Amino acid sequence: MSILHEMLDGVRTVVILGHVRPDGDCAGSCLGLYHYLSEHYPEISAEVFLEPLSEKFSYLTDFEKVKSDIPPKACREFDLCVTLDASDKGRLGAFLPYLERAKKSFCVDHHVTNSGFATVNVIEPEASSTCEVLYTLLEPENISEPTAECLYTGLVHDTGVFKFSCTSPKTMQIAGELMAKGIPFGWIIDESFYKKTYVQNQILGRTLLESVTFLHGFCIFSAVRMKDMQFYGVDSKDLDGIVEQLRLTDGVECAIFLYETNVREFKVSMRSKNIVDVSKVASYFGGGGHRFAAGCTLNGSIHDVINNLSGHIERQLIEAGALCITE
Repeated sequence: MSILHEMLDGVRTVVILGHVRPDGDCAGSCLGLYHYLSEHYPEISAEVFLEPLSEKFSYLTDFEKVKSDIPPKACREFDLCVTLDASDKGRLGAFLPYLERAKKSFCVDHHVTNSGFATVNVIEPEASSTCEVLYTLLEPENISEPTAECLYTGLVHDTGVFKFSCTSPKTMQIAGELMAKGIPFGWIIDESFYKKTYVQNQILGRTLLESVTFLHGFCIFSAVRMKDMQFYGVDSKDLDGIVEQLRLTDGVECAIFLYETNVREFKVSMRSKNIVDVSKVASYFGGGGHRFAAGCTLNGSIHDVINNLSGHIERQLIEAGALCITE
């Protein structure tokens, strides 16, 4: 019996939470667990609370059942709170009270920066995604096609379609077992990872056009202000994939993408290839993530933000011998 099944013993109500600005791994793991509980634990009443999901995930069964209502001060008490893909309590955003009021909590995650904030924690930093960790907690023979679609979506998004360094033979084995459930695996990749709307292509094009290299071409950054987002009629969910496209620039080791979330406040996404551990940079500024993919929030002008980040990145490049110190 897995630790998940032990946690569910005697439980009648479960609340499932993920991180703010939910991505494919967050959406996939939360809905995947929701389906699994609905199908195999009919005595349990489960609910999922997340910030509004991107429409690109609307193909996931029960997408419309995800609740986004902000809880009242005296919110409902659940028997169990399960958090998925959230590296710390703060990443639960407005839904944190559900964790704090729950009788017990269970954290499933793969972020190296997660120190374990729940009653019971399953944190596997070597795993490609939270969906990979969750898969190991479920009974494979009981995973239905809708659950498999959710978990496969998470694998696809956190591995960059199985090309990031976090992809392991175990990841590919799990992906194969999910494919064997009859899911439309190619369609899922196109629908949720590659497909873009016209305005998403426009903002991507503008961002690439205005990108700037620095630190002798080892780094690249670009930024989008709130006024730009308003002009194109886009929100944060329309900016997915931009930082990864910047990372693919020839000769670049580290890519930084910023978008303004408030006056002089920027959400920062960082990606690196081989040398820079961006999780260390993000952690210094109160963020988190993985070695080659991390993020944080910083205040100031665009120049201030890049200045603050570049010092930490430059230090790592120098220590690795990739960049020489010049007078």
